[in-house]
Formats: sequence, structure tokens, C-alpha cells
Amino acid sequence: MENQYLDRITINSEVCHGKPTVRNKRYTVDLILDLLSAGATHEEILSDYPQLENEDILACLAYAARLTKYNRYTKISM
Repeated sequence: MENQYLDRITINSEVCHGKPTVRNKRYTVDLILDLLSAGATHEEILSDYPQLENEDILACLAYAARLTKYNRYTKISM
């Protein structure tokens, strides 16, 4: 299933050292995911970061979901 929000995630070597960001801004996907995993609500994130939109948060979740999909030949190390 293709996610409509994934085009909001950008990777640019000139922004945040090439880490995945939201709409080429300095908000990294891992920042948003860290906030969510710490219990922040969408509303709290949007209040703290007014340049973000709810669709940006959904894009970060979609990006994370895409990364967790792997086949049995993919090696994962943590």
C-alpha cells in the first residue's frame, strides 16, 4: 500500500547531514518519532513546532512503517 504522505519526507545532503526531514525543513523524522514515543500528542507537537502540519506527523509515521517492512533476506542490526 502506497502512502500519500511519503512525498513530504525529503533527504537532502545539505539539510541535517542528509537525515530524513519533513519537507526539506530542519525537522528530522527521528525528532518527530522521539516526541511521539515519549507520549507527545499531535496537538502538542503542532503547538511546539508551528511550521509543521498534521500530515507531516503522519508522513513520519508512514516513513517509519515503511522502514520496518523487510524481507527474510534483509539483515537488521541494533
